[in-house]
Amino acid sequence: MSNSIYVLLWFFVLYSLIGWLLSTAMAAIREKKFVDVGFLYGPYCPAYGTVAVLYAIFLPELENNLFFLFLGGTVLSFVVALGTGFVLERIFHRKWWDYSRKRFQFGGYVSLPYIVVWGLMAVLCILFVNPLLSSIIYLIPKSIGNIILLLIGIIILIDFIGTISGILSLRSHVKKASLIYEVSENLQKATEAMGAGVTGWVLKHLKKAYPNLDEESLLKAKLEKERQREQEKLNAEVFAAGCSFYKLVCLFFLGAFLGDLTETIFCFVTSGRLMSRSSVVYGPFSIVWGLGCVLLTAILYHYRNRSDRYIFVFGTVLGGAYEYICSVFTELVFGTVFWDYSKIPFNLGGRINLLYCFFWGIAAVVWLKILYPLFSGWIEKIPKKTGILLTWVMIIFMIFNIIMSGLAMGRYSVRKTTGQPADNALEYFLDNHFPNERMERIYPNAIIVDTK
Repeated sequence: MSNSIYVLLWFFVLYSLIGWLLSTAMAAIREKKFVDVGFLYGPYCPAYGTVAVLYAIFLPELENNLFFLFLGGTVLSFVVALGTGFVLERIFHRKWWDYSRKRFQFGGYVSLPYIVVWGLMAVLCILFVNPLLSSIIYLIPKSIGNIILLLIGIIILIDFIGTISGILSLRSHVKKASLIYEVSENLQKATEAMGAGVTGWVLKHLKKAYPNLDEESLLKAKLEKERQREQEKLNAEVFAAGCSFYKLVCLFFLGAFLGDLTETIFCFVTSGRLMSRSSVVYGPFSIVWGLGCVLLTAILYHYRNRSDRYIFVFGTVLGGAYEYICSVFTELVFGTVFWDYSKIPFNLGGRINLLYCFFWGIAAVVWLKILYPLFSGWIEKIPKKTGILLTWVMIIFMIFNIIMSGLAMGRYSVRKTTGQPADNALEYFLDNHFPNERMERIYPNAIIVDTK
């Protein structure tokens, strides 16, 4: 957390280059020929740079505990690999890597042996490589370093735009193939009475007009077209079918409300105090629980029928890692610690503890086995137009709520640390509507920390 933005940007660039070199070399040895494994045209893999930056942000305070440092590296790598693979496949309708034929894989996006290697790399990066790179970075005059970073950033941005444009062009080609297939299919049906000669001439003409469309391309286009038809038919009949965007938004609000309610009851039972557990200034919503339900559903949706033990283990590990990341993030952004487990046994930096990690595991089982099927059925019964309208109203409300909460917390932190009086209309509004008493009632466990 002590690394500056300047150093983190250099880490991103250097690790993107190093990652590309190592992965390309390994692929060349395996295939016995040069293989460019990068997503972009240039010699860099932003995924490696992104993981390295996450390591540098979230893992330094674990450097004195090798086991948790290794575990943190594996979990972060798991989340990045899973998220990147999932998003790329949804955008471009193809897998950029596929481990589905390997043992100990998850969704085809993640392979356990590789994740273990990433965990070991996290240990090496935090303990040895990052200090070495930092010393080299500080040898470069900062004015020159900023210019270099700007130039590299522009190159990567142009490369990214060019790559996306090329991929979209390829998708347009596939859509054209799908259209050609549909036309040829309809013509074939219409000319069956005229004999195979006419049909053959039509298909031959289409192939001459589009020589890149071979039989395999047409078959893929057919399958893609059929898949799209089935999906469109499903979406037309049911609101928020499957693990869709609208389903996840609805689950976020349900999870946020139920999480706040559960924590409130738990605190009352254990401490005898009835206190707010909300993350926002308007309404009883816990953002941590809401996002946790969304991530848990999205990650384990295809594994929801697995055993309770399987889901419990995943929920325990992912929930603990998620809560740890949220703790670091809120401290970095708001300068505030919203929970502190340092007085509870088996805690890690006061950010997570073993008991609550087990609670995440139990919650995962209850959510996927009991609550998700129930809520999913309720959500899908909502009329489609009503559901879409309601969903966007909730999204706009929560965006406004989060923005106001962030502004109110930022102003509260300034009042508590410096006592600086309001000097503009926004600060006057925040002081009047969110005074210290109200903020301490909404966030009773918030601790302002010195981030200097």
